[in-house]
Amino acid sequence: MVKLFTDSDLDGIGCGLLAKLAFTEVNISFCSYRNLDERVRQFLEDEQNKEAELFITDLAVGEEIEKKLADRFNAGGHVQVIDHHVTALHFNQYPWGWVKPTDEQGKKTCATSLFYDYLIREGKLERNETLDEFVELVRQYDTWEWEETNNTRAKRLNDLLTILGLDEFWDKMSDRLAAGGPFSLTETEELILDMEEKKIQRYIRMKQKQLVQRWFGDYCVGIVFAERHMSELGNALSKRCPHLDLIAMVNMGTKHIGFRTIHDTVNVAEFAKQFGGGGHPKASGCFVDETTFPLFVVDVFPLPPVYLDAEQNKLNTKDQTEGFFFTNNQGQWFFFHPNGDKWIIYHQEQEVQSFSSQDAAERFVKRQFAAGLADDQAVIDFLQQQLCMKKEKITDEYINALQQYKQKAGTK
Repeated sequence: MVKLFTDSDLDGIGCGLLAKLAFTEVNISFCSYRNLDERVRQFLEDEQNKEAELFITDLAVGEEIEKKLADRFNAGGHVQVIDHHVTALHFNQYPWGWVKPTDEQGKKTCATSLFYDYLIREGKLERNETLDEFVELVRQYDTWEWEETNNTRAKRLNDLLTILGLDEFWDKMSDRLAAGGPFSLTETEELILDMEEKKIQRYIRMKQKQLVQRWFGDYCVGIVFAERHMSELGNALSKRCPHLDLIAMVNMGTKHIGFRTIHDTVNVAEFAKQFGGGGHPKASGCFVDETTFPLFVVDVFPLPPVYLDAEQNKLNTKDQTEGFFFTNNQGQWFFFHPNGDKWIIYHQEQEVQSFSSQDAAERFVKRQFAAGLADDQAVIDFLQQQLCMKKEKITDEYINALQQYKQKAGTK
């Protein structure tokens, strides 16, 4: 009998589907980091499982269970751990551990692709077009390579899992992989996915309005409470707010926190490690517990949302040569004034700091004050208060109004 412990995401399910094809008798447990150790412990303590072939994919056990696995192997039992997370590299010290984040060509791996290679090497599976394509889609989604190659088929495969749920997805993919032939989704599935994509975009727009930010050491972290579409949401928020080093998505229902980043200089696997979590350099997670609850929930709850850049302005634009305004949801205002080869920031008519570039100036204000490009109407209201001018005149003579404000503020 073969026993497989694997993750419950697309990559983990992919390992399960391959195991079902490779072995006549296999028992699969879909786990999370929260329950993996306890389930593996129960398996190891059952005398009936001594002769079973034991596989663990896409998840890493804790130190105590790691020692028990070593004892099992040393006693002649079967153990094989296959993973691709950098936080699991220490398993490579064992003959039963195979952790490989990238292959010989530098291509990122996933647990499904590694397990596929293992099963072929061991003669348990024969390579075919159907499995090649399925495994590659899983790999591209799990590593987010699909976004670089614009292979939306990989994303849509994961979206289908989200819509159908594990059981129905499992049944459909089991039949499809066993049947062979080119791997594809049905017309009905494609139609459902088109509708789902619109829902995802609406959800992202709603959640970006709830985003707050706070500092963790040297990291400026965006935090949002969310329950769905974590990968898409984290990626979208990271792109919408590139001044943030990483995004933390708190799911109070599952008591899990997901971390995402788009920056090569930030390793969220290491960030998660300080909270007992782990994962990839750009996608990781940990649990909500007595340590993380105060940091990501209690302390965050009273914070105002990040003020996102206005996107449809006609007056207050970043290419305005006279300067432009930022504001935040605490009512603070900042004026960006280009002066020769410098950008000077004014707050409450006082110079705050000067920068060598516009990007550096914006990044500073966004990170320190959670501010963004002020909406045209908000700017008109602000200038009306500052200059005692009618709104209609400010709108019609905006450049003149800016010049008067600069004279009043004493900009250099």
